Amino acid sequence: MDTTVTGSSEFIKVFSDGTVERFIPETAPASLDLYKGYKCKDVTIDPLKPITARIFIPTTTATATSKLPLLPVLIYFHGGGFCIGSTTWLGYHHFLGDLSATSESIVLSIDYRLAPENKLPIAYEDCYTSLIWLSQQKLTESWLKNADLSQVFLSGDSAGGNIAHQVAIRAIRDKECLVRVKGILPIHPYFGSEKRTELETKDGSAEEVKSNDMFWRLSIPEGSNRDYEGCNFEWMQVSLTEWSRFPNVLVFVAELDFLNERGVAYVEFLKKKGVKVKIIETKDEAHVFHVFHPDSESTRVLQNQMKEFIHSL
Repeated sequence: MDTTVTGSSEFIKVFSDGTVERFIPETAPASLDLYKGYKCKDVTIDPLKPITARIFIPTTTATATSKLPLLPVLIYFHGGGFCIGSTTWLGYHHFLGDLSATSESIVLSIDYRLAPENKLPIAYEDCYTSLIWLSQQKLTESWLKNADLSQVFLSGDSAGGNIAHQVAIRAIRDKECLVRVKGILPIHPYFGSEKRTELETKDGSAEEVKSNDMFWRLSIPEGSNRDYEGCNFEWMQVSLTEWSRFPNVLVFVAELDFLNERGVAYVEFLKKKGVKVKIIETKDEAHVFHVFHPDSESTRVLQNQMKEFIHSL
């Protein structure tokens, strides 16, 4: 049997026979005990696929759910080039729990199926399923009884930021969707194209380019290239009417992130489509710093910026 390595990074190794090895960092279990202003539990969205999620609720909701006013809901999609990552990873767990407490929001963090076993658009479809699940479970899931389905926000980092964009479009197109997406908050969004950016062509960028190309090759449909519409937003077939209904957007980029130019280009693209969009750059920080350093001052600032956006709409 040929077991040549066809793709490899710090967290994943893919072999020519289709075998995939993932190197999983430290994880955190869900806990019903109050911790730093929140508690959390795991739920199943679709047992057949499977799609699961972790719900975080702030202390105020946890102590008197039925008596409190409605709270906004933030649906979060983890990053990892569509191939790795989980809401159970320790960095995501702490970041999202603290975000729930800081923003006084219900956070629903989704574990979707991963590539290369499940290539795009499966991740998009799985994550859109979470919106339908949310609307169906509100009346029966006690932790969602205070969820305000007219105040739903989509967020995610890296590939998750890409997913947030795609899910927003699906919500616009689905006339039976009961969830109203008020805004999306992509963090260091992961997009690409066959055309290289200025940073990608610079000396010293070869390793980052190689890694990005590998993740795109593993995740996009067979026969596609980096101009696949899920990768290159300029190739998406979206009507003017749909763009006019696109939610408000707050894009976060990091100064030292290799994907910084992609995030800036995404903002300029949305502006041309008439979307109300803002951008915030975090100085002296790299890609998904909030996952690697969930207790840092920069992460605290990011959480408060997200809180302000959520409560401004």
